[in-house]
Amino acid sequence: MYKLFIRRILFLFPPETVHHLVTASLAFLFKIPFIAQLIRRLYKVKHAQSVGLLGLEFPNRIGLAAGFDKNACSFEDLSNFGFGFIEIGTVTPKSQPGNPKPRSFRLTKDKALINRMGFNNLGVDSAVERLKNRPAGLIIGGNIGKNTATANSYAVKDYEYCFEKLYDYVDYFVVNVSCPNISDLRELQDQEMLEGILGRLTYLRASKSLKKPILLKISPDLNFQQVDETLEIVKSTGIDGIVATNTTISRDNLKTPSEKVADIGNGGLSGLPIRDRSTEMIRYIREKAGKDFPIIGVGGIMSVQDAREKIDAGADLLQIYTGFIYEGPGFVKRLVGGAG
Repeated sequence: MYKLFIRRILFLFPPETVHHLVTASLAFLFKIPFIAQLIRRLYKVKHAQSVGLLGLEFPNRIGLAAGFDKNACSFEDLSNFGFGFIEIGTVTPKSQPGNPKPRSFRLTKDKALINRMGFNNLGVDSAVERLKNRPAGLIIGGNIGKNTATANSYAVKDYEYCFEKLYDYVDYFVVNVSCPNISDLRELQDQEMLEGILGRLTYLRASKSLKKPILLKISPDLNFQQVDETLEIVKSTGIDGIVATNTTISRDNLKTPSEKVADIGNGGLSGLPIRDRSTEMIRYIREKAGKDFPIIGVGGIMSVQDAREKIDAGADLLQIYTGFIYEGPGFVKRLVGGAG
């Protein structure tokens, strides 16, 4: 029903408009008595296999990637569709509008999206206020970044601020230095800057009574030598794992006409075209880092087969975003039942 009817209507409108419409509709729908319970019964997989990782017990291995719930407004509503965990953000210290619109585009022939949102969010303090009321048992990750106006030389302060503010309200952290939609952000993947950020966060964590996992989200555009260098930094700073991967700046092998792609311009590409590169990165990291190193796989999961391939490559947990948009709410249940 979703792909035959609902998606056809939704895809008549710009992606960002649809996103706001869907989240507002869910907020309204779940205020109606018993609707949340009904949806949970429809979409939950009975006897799903739980996954112990990062000192946490995930109800299943399928999560929602960062970017869908930037402001921690919808995590409770979205959890009704069977996600094992939800990652909010990317959040920054201060509220910021992001890049000019339009900034999100569909490539329907490729089952893909291009976005250059630019970390638009209401700021970490706003997110914290909503996370104070999170339901018990729901695993929440906090994806943190820097404000666009913050110079890279001061970026560590932004990550530190978000880390301290969110520490009591999320279960794990993801450090985002690989998004292609923030000017100069990916320079933070350079060895010295990355060591400074991750080292500072692990130093701060050491003073906490409860140790919470810190993961690094990496770009699929890194070459394998850069991945090796990144893994050395992960080891030396003592963070806990990798999220592989973010969106890509590549435009290779697309079915969408090149003229349309050129008209869209810059932005991170997600969805089916990134599937194989993401899986390749996961496989390489698993081989290099060993069997016990935590990896969250994300990128181009559009079917149960795609999910299985990432698990076989070495992913412990999976996240979806573009696949959720193209396949609909029942996609989570199919993945949990078939690969989770």
